[in-house]
Amino acid sequence: MSRRRTRFVCQNCGSVQARWAGRCPDCQEWNTLVETVVESGSGSSPSSVSGAQSNPPRRLVEVQADEVERIDVPLIEFSRVLGGGIVPGSLVLVGGDPGIGKSTLLLQVSALLADRGSTVLYVSGEESAQQIKMRARRLGLTPEALYVLTETNLLAIIDHMRQLQPLVMVVDSIQTVYLEELSSAAGSVSQVRECAAMLMRTAKAEGVSIFLVGHVTKAGAIAGPRVLEHIVDTVLYMEGDRFHSYRLLRSVKNRFGATSEVGVFEMKEEGLVQVTNPSAAFLEERLPNASGSAISVTMEGTRPIMVEIQALTSTTAFGLPRRTANGIDFNRLLLLVAVLSKRVGLHLSDQDVFVNVVGGLRVGEPAADLAVAVAIASSFRSKPVAADVVLVGEVGLSGELRSVGQVEARLSEASELGFKRCVLPRSLRRAIGDKAPLEVLAARSLAEAVDLALVG
Repeated sequence: MSRRRTRFVCQNCGSVQARWAGRCPDCQEWNTLVETVVESGSGSSPSSVSGAQSNPPRRLVEVQADEVERIDVPLIEFSRVLGGGIVPGSLVLVGGDPGIGKSTLLLQVSALLADRGSTVLYVSGEESAQQIKMRARRLGLTPEALYVLTETNLLAIIDHMRQLQPLVMVVDSIQTVYLEELSSAAGSVSQVRECAAMLMRTAKAEGVSIFLVGHVTKAGAIAGPRVLEHIVDTVLYMEGDRFHSYRLLRSVKNRFGATSEVGVFEMKEEGLVQVTNPSAAFLEERLPNASGSAISVTMEGTRPIMVEIQALTSTTAFGLPRRTANGIDFNRLLLLVAVLSKRVGLHLSDQDVFVNVVGGLRVGEPAADLAVAVAIASSFRSKPVAADVVLVGEVGLSGELRSVGQVEARLSEASELGFKRCVLPRSLRRAIGDKAPLEVLAARSLAEAVDLALVG
């Protein structure tokens, strides 16, 4: 006989507690413990696990591992993030803020695959079939082989999938489906975890590629337990400011390709349109001779992307100056302001400092430190950065410039867009040699780099 008891499960990290508390003791998040009914039996007998012998161990040299042929996606940017196409039998999680374009992108991908004659099943637990039809009509999609299913019972979804035998299935979203065997509500930790695990087993057994749409919390993490990200094969995050048209699809986990790969899209009336040359798009509205503007080359996976970093300094009207960072880490901005004040001699103690990455992008790598620091110095001194100069380098606490990786790809991207010079750490000068496609201005310290980059 099973015995019913209750436990309190954190909806953020999945930890289980015996009693309720206002704050989770593991992840320190507030109001995330939810009461869940748990059934415990008397234990498993040896006969109940005898089926585990159906797949005996084999020697690695005997395992056949032929090259898997990926499913080609007509959307190049989407295919790039996946590592060159969809792997048959894979489980992919797509997360992002509400309204960022997750459902739109997957509906477009489903329609493109269906137009090629592949059977695709789009399962929605949030929209009716009529609403999906209206969205497809607005996007100009009329696929013949795309099937729509509005269902939240996972077992019913799997039954329909086995009858239809699609090449790809989309579940929008994982927080809406449920298993009847579990007493907890849809979207809870136990439901999300067990549903994802069952979909993983189904994808491997049936050879169907499954895409899951996942909502995110206020902190930007996938709603539900973090174990969900460990179950799936690939995790994609859609990033971008809803007030900007550009969207970045970033791979943070990929068992079949490179991680941190990025695809760039632009939101238009006809849906998400891929941007094959994002560097040119982000620099399109740049004012070359404006003070406080600097250009850097960041690496998003294997792709170099040029970004414009703008800074503004203004005398504060209060005793405590403000520091505002949009698109870069706030603590990194504080560090660079301190280095500029201590090592370069800029008196920023009475200055409000605002830094923005144009286009709604978020730059996380240290290679953009030099561009951020020079943009602040440019605004403070009211001197523009030379229009044909890009800046790449990490800034240390002593004011020194430190080397960064993949400098050849960065310089090639800058050269293709017409830039003539690049300010780099002096330690990279010998590594590049005479192979640089543009003139290299080597600097050992941040103060020296500021003098090289500013005009006048």
